[in-house]
Amino acid sequence: MAGGLSHEREVSLRSGRRLATSLRKTGVSVVEWDADATLLQRIRTERPDAVVIALHGGEGENGSVQAVLDLLGVPFVGTPAAACRRAWDKPTAKAELQRAGLTTPDWVALPHSTFREFGAQAVLDAMVERLGLPLMIKPDQGGSALGAQVVHEAGELPAAMVSCLAYADTVLAERFVAGTEVAVSVVHDGAEPRALPPVEVVATGGVYDYTARYTPGATSFHCPARLDSATTAALEEAALAAHALLGLRDVSRLDAVVDAEGRVQILEVNVSPGLTETSLLPTAAATAGIDLGDLYAALVERAVERGH
Repeated sequence: MAGGLSHEREVSLRSGRRLATSLRKTGVSVVEWDADATLLQRIRTERPDAVVIALHGGEGENGSVQAVLDLLGVPFVGTPAAACRRAWDKPTAKAELQRAGLTTPDWVALPHSTFREFGAQAVLDAMVERLGLPLMIKPDQGGSALGAQVVHEAGELPAAMVSCLAYADTVLAERFVAGTEVAVSVVHDGAEPRALPPVEVVATGGVYDYTARYTPGATSFHCPARLDSATTAALEEAALAAHALLGLRDVSRLDAVVDAEGRVQILEVNVSPGLTETSLLPTAAATAGIDLGDLYAALVERAVERGH
């Protein structure tokens, strides 16, 4: 299932195409469906053995599609609806991770109405006073770094807020952490979840934004990441801990920064990692010697077994 109506539709379609091709090579019979108004009727009349959700953003990650599939009794690869909602809302997920003793950059989440009711400039001044500069400004929900940008000077904040609010009604302002940007995918294709090798991300423009993510050549990747064994182990441990803590299932991806002191600072956790040619989970799987089709065929089998 790919496409949908989120801002990440085109990326989702690319993920879906690549995954369908990879699965077919393993002998799995695959049909590609868009997530649209015909979906429920189609599921009733062409009932699948299992659904692989390759949707990014919106209904594909906030638990909506998962809840609908549950209603219809159709097994699916991925995280259950309630846990999707927890991970999708970044402030909620960060608070849970922090309570569990995991490190995440200090933050504040403020709805659009706060700026109207208390005066935008006064709120922005308080934000800078509390968190300092630079700041990472991003929507409280969503993916692909849409609406996200680094703010180095207070004068850049108003424009960053406007850009961010085009994608969500609430702004997440996070203390910017300089360091090595890393992604760690977790897969549960066997007896226990396992972390794949960390992927180090180096964006040519300095920020791993939407353009850097989906433009071939705009970002270089190093897998395994160029980190010592202790830091690598800490990253993998954090990814597995976050996966378990948030109640995620089958597959997830932790995005983090290793700061100057070598600490793992968790940025967010994704329940539907990208599977495009420039995505991080396929890169990690290839480094581990795992074929993408074989990996997802095993996840499909687990989903089908859950449905029996």
